[in-house]
Amino acid sequence: MLNMDGLDDVARMIGRVIESSPVRDIEKNIKALLQSGLQRLDLVPREEFEIQAEVLLRSREKLEALETRVAELEARMTDRTGGK
Repeated sequence: MLNMDGLDDVARMIGRVIESSPVRDIEKNIKALLQSGLQRLDLVPREEFEIQAEVLLRSREKLEALETRVAELEARMTDRTGGK
């Protein structure tokens, strides 16, 4: 059987070694570099994208309803004026 306490101890020791090694600094530097690069890009957060997609969908639905309404009014005007 495996000794889980021994494995946990080894995992903690490895974690401490990694935290105090240059690998941790490299990881921090790479993360900072990536964040800096991404901030310079003109990106939109997913949440904002979803909100704008919903706004666009509602706008399209309203536009279609208005187009239908205008067509109905034009048809009424044509019927009243006798096609003039």
